[in-house]
Amino acid sequence: MQTSGQSAQLDLGHWLLRLIAYIIDSVIIAIAIIILSIPLWIIGILGGFWLFNAGFLLFGFPLLVGLLLVVYVLYSEVNWGGTLGKRIVGLRVQTVSGSRITYSQSFLRNISKIHWILLFLDWLIGVATPGDRKQKYMDRLAGTVVVQVGQTASWVQSPTSPNQ
Repeated sequence: MQTSGQSAQLDLGHWLLRLIAYIIDSVIIAIAIIILSIPLWIIGILGGFWLFNAGFLLFGFPLLVGLLLVVYVLYSEVNWGGTLGKRIVGLRVQTVSGSRITYSQSFLRNISKIHWILLFLDWLIGVATPGDRKQKYMDRLAGTVVVQVGQTASWVQSPTSPNQ
């Protein structure tokens, strides 16, 4: 039984779809960064700055991917209801009341994506604490939820028909 918008069981299928969408989006951003970074790598290699390139790959690249991922997700969720990855797997982001999210809500729910450890902790706290177990912790703070396209969150009241 679901009460107060809380789901007692962890929906592994839901989280698997979200993970697949995240991987798709991360690959898209990584490819874009690699293409945009080629001139820097060439200059670094020709100029003998191989240490810069090694440092960038170890530290700068993951952070750059995280920053660009957050910007990409912000724009995509507010304007299209989800990223390309979410759209491919049939997911959409909305407020808990079923409306479109704002930039501030998208920023709040996605700031943990800047690094995979923060994202993992966001997920872990969300599924380990009371509340809807389909929400990361930051989703709860932002008042957002990820749903299947064509569905609404379980606690969103649908209009009753006159025959009921």
